[in-house]
Amino acid sequence: MAKKRNWWSILLIVSLIGILFTGCSTNNTANTPNATAESTEAPTASEAPASAEPAADGPVDGGTIVFSTFSDIVNLNPLLIGDTSSGDVAQFVFASLYDLDRSGNVVAEPWSLAADLPEISEDGLTYTVKLKNNIKWTDGEAITADDVVYTIQTAINPETGSPLISQYDKVQTVEKVDDQTVKFTLKQVYAPFLYSLYQAIVPEHVLKDVAPAEIAKSGFGTDPAKTVTSGPWKWTEWKQGEGQTLDADPNYWGEVKPHIAQIVYKIYADQNTEVQALLKGDVDFVSAIPVTQVEAVKANDSISVIDKPGPLYEYLGFNFDPKNFEGNFGLFEGQKTRQAIAHALNRQGMVDNILKGVGALMNAPFLPDTWADPGEAAVNYDYNVETAKKLLAEDGWVAGTDNILAKDGHRFSFELQYNAGNSRREQVAAVIQQNLKEVGIEVTPKAIDFAAWIENNVNPGKYQAILLSWSLNNPDPDAESIYSSKYFPPAGQNTGWYKNEKLDQLWIDGYSTVNQEERKAVYKELGKEISTDLPYIFMYQYGTAIGTGPRVQWAEEDAPEPSLGYGQFFHAIKWWVTD
Repeated sequence: MAKKRNWWSILLIVSLIGILFTGCSTNNTANTPNATAESTEAPTASEAPASAEPAADGPVDGGTIVFSTFSDIVNLNPLLIGDTSSGDVAQFVFASLYDLDRSGNVVAEPWSLAADLPEISEDGLTYTVKLKNNIKWTDGEAITADDVVYTIQTAINPETGSPLISQYDKVQTVEKVDDQTVKFTLKQVYAPFLYSLYQAIVPEHVLKDVAPAEIAKSGFGTDPAKTVTSGPWKWTEWKQGEGQTLDADPNYWGEVKPHIAQIVYKIYADQNTEVQALLKGDVDFVSAIPVTQVEAVKANDSISVIDKPGPLYEYLGFNFDPKNFEGNFGLFEGQKTRQAIAHALNRQGMVDNILKGVGALMNAPFLPDTWADPGEAAVNYDYNVETAKKLLAEDGWVAGTDNILAKDGHRFSFELQYNAGNSRREQVAAVIQQNLKEVGIEVTPKAIDFAAWIENNVNPGKYQAILLSWSLNNPDPDAESIYSSKYFPPAGQNTGWYKNEKLDQLWIDGYSTVNQEERKAVYKELGKEISTDLPYIFMYQYGTAIGTGPRVQWAEEDAPEPSLGYGQFFHAIKWWVTD
C-alpha cells in the first residue's frame, strides 16, 4: 500500500502539484496503532438493502456496492489515520470541515461541515471557520465548535501520537467563538494551512474523558459499536481480514443524501485476486489494477477502466537508527553509499518493464512538471554499475570472500520490507535485490501483512529498509512532516530517523511565505540538497488504474478523479448502483 501524507499533496490534475501524505488507493502504509484482534460488530448491523427500480435517466436509491482491497484497515479514528486503507473507509463515515473539488481547490460542499470558506485575516495568521448549524453525529448530538477545538488540541498533544501533529503545530490557539464559529490563530505564516482544514474531526463528548495516550486503545476507530461518526454512511461491521460494512445513515444531516444504501469492502489476498473477483462480478470496484492486468481488464466489455497518472511516488527508504542493525552499525550512514545505491538501481528499467511505461522517474519528493519540481537542480542518478562500485569503494566498502561488501567487520547485508499482496512491489523488490547483488550488496526482501507491519515496524521506525510509496493529499509541496528531524516516531512520519539540519530549515523557509516564486526558489534548493543527501532513493511517480463493473453508475461531473488523493471515490455520495 502507500503511506498517506496527512496534509501534503493531493495531486490536482497532475500538472498543478507538488509531493505523504498515504497510498495510494490500495497501496498503504500507516501511522496508526493496530486494531483489536477479533471481529467487532455493532448490534444493529443491517442486511444488504434491495435496490430500487432504476429510473430512466437518473439515480436509483438503494442497493449495495462492493469495493475490494488487499489490505485491512488499521484504525478509523481521524486523529490516528496515516494509511490509505483506513482513509478509504473513514472518508465515507466521517465528514470533513472542507473538501476538494476536481481541480484540488478547497471548497465547502453540501457534505462539508463548514458553511463557507474561512475568513482569513490580512496578515495571514487568523482563519475563522463558520460551521453549518444542522450538522450532527450519528448518536444525535450536534457537531459544534467544541468538537473542532478538541480535535485540534488533541492532535497537537504529543501523548496522542497523532500524525496530524505536523499539520497543526503551527497553530498558536484554536478558540470557540460560539457554537458554530472557530478561530485559528497561527504562530507564523504557514502557506498550506488552508489545506490543513481539509480534515475530519472527532466527537469531543465521546473522547473528552479518555487520556490522550489511551485514545488508540479506546475502541473509537477500532470497534464500530464505539465509533460515533458524522458522514453519509455509518460503520456497522468489521470482520478483520475479511472486510467492512457501511450502511447509509437514515438520519444523516446533509442536504445531499447518499443513493447507495450499503458499502461493503472485501479483502482479497492480493491485487491479482481482486481483479479476478471484478471479472467474475464478485466486486463492483477495484481501485488499483496491476499494470500487468490492465489490458486484460479493458478487453472485458462489461468493465470500465479509468487509467490516469496518480498522486503517488514509490521510494526505497533507508533507516538511520543504528539500533536497527547488528552491532549498532548503520549500513546507510555514508552519503556516498546512498548515492552508490541510487546509481546501482535500474529505475528506468522498472518503469519500462514493471510499470509498462506508465510512470515518470523522480529525483526529489516533488511530482514531475509541477510548480515545485526542481527540475535539473535535483541530482539525477543514472543506472551505472561502475560508478556505484567506485562510490562504495571510496566509502570504505571492500568485497569479502563471498563477494559481499564489508566495512569494519560488518557485511553489507540488509532486509528490505514491503507489504504482502502488492504485486508491483514484489517485482520491484526482486529487481532491487538483483541490482544491488551486482555491486556486492546482499538484500533479503521480506513481505509482511500490512496492518501488522505498520504497527510493529513502520510506525516505530523498526526496519532496515522499506519499499513503499507516498500518496499525496493536497496540492502543496511542503513535506516537513516526512523529512524533518522534528517528526521522529512515534507521532512523526520521519520513521527512518533521518536528520539534516539544512533541510530542516529549508522546509520552514518553504512554507513561511505565500509568494509562490519565493517558495519555488526554496524548493529548488531543497530539491538539490535532498537529492544529494538521499534519505530515500526516489524511484518514480505512478498511477493505479480503476476498474468498475456494470452496476456502478455516476453522472459525468461525479466520475472518479484519480489525480486526487482518495479521488477514486470522488463524489461517491452521488453514485448509484443498478442491477
